[in-house]
Amino acid sequence: MFVHGLGTAHPARRYTKADCWDAFQSSAWFDKLDRRSRAIAQTVLLGENGIEARRLAVSSLADVFEIDPDTLHARFLEHAPKLATEAAGKALRAAGLETDEVEGIVVSTCTGYLCPGLSGYVVERLGLPRDVRAFDLVGHGCAAALPNWQLADALLESRRCRNVVSVCVELSSAAMYLDDDPGVLISACLFGDGAGAAVLGTAPQRDKRSIECGAIGSLLNPAEREALRFEQRGGMLRNVLTRPVPRLAAEHAEQVLDRMLAGADLERADIAQWVWHAGGRDVLLAIKNRLGLSEEQLEHSSAVLREFGNLSSAFVYFVLEAALAAKPRPGWWWMSSFGAGFSCHGALLKVA
Repeated sequence: MFVHGLGTAHPARRYTKADCWDAFQSSAWFDKLDRRSRAIAQTVLLGENGIEARRLAVSSLADVFEIDPDTLHARFLEHAPKLATEAAGKALRAAGLETDEVEGIVVSTCTGYLCPGLSGYVVERLGLPRDVRAFDLVGHGCAAALPNWQLADALLESRRCRNVVSVCVELSSAAMYLDDDPGVLISACLFGDGAGAAVLGTAPQRDKRSIECGAIGSLLNPAEREALRFEQRGGMLRNVLTRPVPRLAAEHAEQVLDRMLAGADLERADIAQWVWHAGGRDVLLAIKNRLGLSEEQLEHSSAVLREFGNLSSAFVYFVLEAALAAKPRPGWWWMSSFGAGFSCHGALLKVA
């Protein structure tokens, strides 16, 4: 399977940490939450947490604090199809393909629910063929990009599709929840809105950089399901985020990496570029320490986190796009996503 084109999209409005803290202080929620919660929010938003800004699909930060099921669903319905379509359109243009050359589309999200699903909205807005094979994947959380690619790979291997559009879109501002739980508060301070897309095909393209996805590996550990997940409360999604998450991310990432490298007869030193999902500063630090990586090897993940926050499933598309734009060394690349489940996925990419 080959990556023919990439595209990313995000809301136009950029909000800094200081902007978010000022808006929180001005909101009714500031007095609803207890003193400890206000102190946690201040520490995360004004301290060094690896994030400087986020893009959110709201006209003002005051809108973020309108937290009720109907408002959140309306936000998702308005903005998720728009961002998904923008990212997919950019990926198609980067691939140099016309819409009638697309036979499959896979769309992933965890921050909202539509029936019929998001794929139908993207098919309509892009003008894809009506007989396109369209699939919606939900429930993978931040890890969704590579399960999405696994389904795309199966469609390509079936020879029923020559080109498949893969899309991950997350409206974290449509999954907003606040209470006095530290994990909920930290989540509210970390996540941003965005979408990423890739056009995946069965053969390399002429006169373009070859990016081949050689293999994808997965690890699912339901015993740690409660460490990181969404739950429903009052008709809204509430993010469960616990202290063990950085350690779990690093442990699972190492297991998937070592297994995949052994299967390909490779070593860690053979990896020329690292494309990591970043759940947050502490997650990246845990990966760095566990795998003995340098700051330079994590630079693209750190840069995306700093400017956009945690984009959930869309994050690795932003990192891969940034890495490819930086005139990188060819060779073996490693891309990894992880999240709810607890799940972790990794892909060996051969970049020429």
